[in-house]
Amino acid sequence: MSLLKRRIAFSAALAGILVASGGCSRIVGHQGYLLDSQLVATVQPGVDNKASVQRTLGRPSFTGQFGDTDWYYVARETRQLAFGSPRPVSQTALHVQFDSAGNVAKVSQLGLDQVASIDPVNAKTPTLGRKRGFFEDLFGNIGRVGTIGGGAGGPSDNTGG
Repeated sequence: MSLLKRRIAFSAALAGILVASGGCSRIVGHQGYLLDSQLVATVQPGVDNKASVQRTLGRPSFTGQFGDTDWYYVARETRQLAFGSPRPVSQTALHVQFDSAGNVAKVSQLGLDQVASIDPVNAKTPTLGRKRGFFEDLFGNIGRVGTIGGGAGGPSDNTGG
């Protein structure tokens, strides 16, 4: 009888370990443009224009904020543990800059070193007024319905006087 109990306990422990280790798996992700270094090398300043860049690399991830003279192709690789926040492992941002005639003026690549880490403050902004709880918000208007200007309300004949 004790051998059967040991086998059941061992099987339960093994199943628990398998379930727990499955939750700790690493998730690999890719976001954005699929960067091909051979295609990027073919884009040359003074040779290519907007049409040839779009034929070679495709549509950009986004364009410049103040005009159509800057095109950005962004690729990012991330890793995360299950249910965790994704962490960037590598990032490449290809910046293609055009002159006023639409010809390529400059091609540059930016890496993960250009990523800014922002840690927002989790404090609350103080506001004027009362602090009300959940139940006060929920039941706070009971007894106030039908009152006009905070006084005792009642039926009105709408005669204006």
